Amino acid sequence: MRVLHIAYQQLRRYGHTRVSWAQKLFFGLIKNGHYVQGFSDRDVAAFEAPLGIRDLGYKKANKRLLEMAEALQPDLVVVGHCDIIQNRTLEDIRRLLPAVAIAGCNNDPLFIPDNVRKIEQRCAVVDAMFVSTGHEALKQFEGRRARLFHMPNPVDGAIENQDASNRQNLPIDLIYCSNALQHTKRLEDVGYLRQQLNGELVFKTFGSFGEKPVWGRDYDRALGQSKMGLNFNRQEGWHWYSSARIAQLGGNGLLIFTNADAGFDTLFPDRTLVYYRDLDHLLGLIREFHADDDKRRAWAAATRHFFHTEMNSTLNAQYILESTLGIDYSHPYVWLEQ
Repeated sequence: MRVLHIAYQQLRRYGHTRVSWAQKLFFGLIKNGHYVQGFSDRDVAAFEAPLGIRDLGYKKANKRLLEMAEALQPDLVVVGHCDIIQNRTLEDIRRLLPAVAIAGCNNDPLFIPDNVRKIEQRCAVVDAMFVSTGHEALKQFEGRRARLFHMPNPVDGAIENQDASNRQNLPIDLIYCSNALQHTKRLEDVGYLRQQLNGELVFKTFGSFGEKPVWGRDYDRALGQSKMGLNFNRQEGWHWYSSARIAQLGGNGLLIFTNADAGFDTLFPDRTLVYYRDLDHLLGLIREFHADDDKRRAWAAATRHFFHTEMNSTLNAQYILESTLGIDYSHPYVWLEQ
């Protein structure tokens, strides 16, 4: 199948990249045997704009996308986070290719009002919309063209290729990486943990409290040197919602502490993720697993195995394709609504 994948591909970061769920989807489609062409809206807009001023290249980027669709003649168009691309351009692609199927993917949280607006807008033109929050919260988008689906945060064996669960002598006991401050008070929680755990273990907070953020290869190295990780989201309690951090930690074999209110216990097997109710409960759990390294390694290994066998990029990509085209599922995907 011929696939046109529209998403920001970080071309102008020149290696200093964030781990990208869109890149994993791209890889997964290729691993499933599809011919995939990528279109990076932000990069094309900058390349086509006078003096490289991206905002001046929006119109040209939409024109170039339509040209690419005409040249490629895709069977499936996957639309990720690409705000530069207008619905009108997607409608033009559909008029040009009446048989084409269009899937929308959104990996951002629903507690951000502007993101809700973006999903609503895309649901008017795509055939299927995939969102990283659980099924229940997606009912607000019903009544438009798009059928609605949950999609998990996948791992990819080429990206999450380390295994901290298989190592004992690691220099970092606990890690938290983030420099996002909007729509959240989680930095206060991290600060409380730093204060309480001071002197007990090595706790690195890259991007916060004076520690520089890490990107690209530096981020990979930091995860590979860490035993346990905090999966703190900007807001908690959204069904099956997590930032992509959960896959980055779990896929690399770190033990994950995550809030119980997201309901991941109905998705993940027992003795994988570690669920906390409040900060004092979390402190006790951190100390418990820090003192019992065999237990830490066993739970982390089970989490890593589950991610790589049941939530990998190949399965995720095939699920998106099958759901959009309305064909029978080729695998009993663990995140399907029961």
